[in-house]
Amino acid sequence: MTYPSIYPTGTTVYNSSKCYNGYTVFQAKELGALVVDMNGGEVKLWRGLHGFPNKLLPGGQVLGHTGERSTLYGMQDYRDLIQVDWDGNVVWKFNKYEFIEDPGEEPQWMARVHHDYQRDGNPVGYYVPGMEPQTEQGNTMLLGHKNTRCQAISDKNLLDDTVYEVSWNGEILWEWVCSDHFDEFDFREDARTALSRDPNMRPCGGGMGDWMHLNSMSLLGPNKWFDAGDTRFHPDNIIVDGRETNIIFIVSKETGDVVWKVGPYYDDTPEKELEWIIGQHHAHMIPRGLPGEGNILVYDNGGWAGYGGCHPASPTGTKNVLRDYSRVLEFDPISLKIVWQYTPHEAGLVHPTDSNRLYSPFISAAQRLPNGNTLITEGSGGRIVEITATHELVWEYISPYWGKHFNMNMVYRAYRYPYGYIPQVEVPLQVDIKPIDVVDFRVEGASPRGARSESVVEGVVPYQTSSALCVLSDTDDGN
Repeated sequence: MTYPSIYPTGTTVYNSSKCYNGYTVFQAKELGALVVDMNGGEVKLWRGLHGFPNKLLPGGQVLGHTGERSTLYGMQDYRDLIQVDWDGNVVWKFNKYEFIEDPGEEPQWMARVHHDYQRDGNPVGYYVPGMEPQTEQGNTMLLGHKNTRCQAISDKNLLDDTVYEVSWNGEILWEWVCSDHFDEFDFREDARTALSRDPNMRPCGGGMGDWMHLNSMSLLGPNKWFDAGDTRFHPDNIIVDGRETNIIFIVSKETGDVVWKVGPYYDDTPEKELEWIIGQHHAHMIPRGLPGEGNILVYDNGGWAGYGGCHPASPTGTKNVLRDYSRVLEFDPISLKIVWQYTPHEAGLVHPTDSNRLYSPFISAAQRLPNGNTLITEGSGGRIVEITATHELVWEYISPYWGKHFNMNMVYRAYRYPYGYIPQVEVPLQVDIKPIDVVDFRVEGASPRGARSESVVEGVVPYQTSSALCVLSDTDDGN
């Protein structure tokens, strides 16, 4: 996929009458946690607070990470999970999961937190009416890392994923380790062989296999499935997704068992209803009180992921499932039928020739809003959009912040919150922004449209398009 070298940033489309209006928080690359209003006005920056992701709390507070471990020894390991007030004061901090003594580095305690965490009171970390996260007490659930060995997976060192719970005072109350449950994921023999050879090896720590790569973690919260007697969906159970394995699964908080999953395969019933989910992010159950409650919402990245048979695009059997566009899916966790989706088709793109214009092969997210809209983070291009239930684009924001180390304006995950979450500032003026007519828009100094001479060449059939027909001249080979 290619991008133009020049394009607008900030808010580029805004229909205030159809949006769920409020504040949006995201990580502005190296700067810190940034809150913008609907017109792209910058309301607050907590400089130096990493957003993996950032989450707002009521009263103008924010959660985030500090202190990334050296990439010589770790990958996406953060030292502290902290809660910060409006003025930048640290209200709460946790780091005592593991004492790290890396060669040449100062010994230190680390949370080794990555990708997600949840505070008591709210199962998903984004705004849910009547489910406010606690700010002065409560437990916190964290997604973490641990170095392990598991011969059933590979003889190589593993960068394993864990989920653990800590009290407000920092006591570790519960822990779950992913590799302990390898046999519950039902990998076929060719996938086991590929994993054994290469469990997604990373250069950190002399070489470690990031075999599952969990990238989101949330609680189910109260839901209709549990109310109807299905204990797999106990409100305390935890839903996570493995980017490298194409698996979304639910862990029993009581037993630690994997009690529900889709993937790693989508070629047999009932998963084939979903088609292939690849390299997904931010899989979670839509909480009670929001439209679609009880369904699973996920950003299905596409790109490359999975373990299995070898083929020309995957000579070792790793990253062996491929697709060059993204989808956002909402599906019923019982029937596995798709309830709502946003794919290149719904975005108005021609499949397959134009599908890759809706494509973020890594990071990204989807949040269900109280009015039924969906806030979608197309992370690799720094694009955040709000889409109605009928697939209308009503808000678009492009991050203007580019990284120094990577020439990208990527946004890991953005969240929308009501204006009332930040009482320190007045509710901003809302000004609608109509989409730019890109056919006629020109930068200063560019020639206006139509400044050309024309001649009619006899005998040439013009190129025509309709919804069902493309007629090419005899000299055009279609390429």
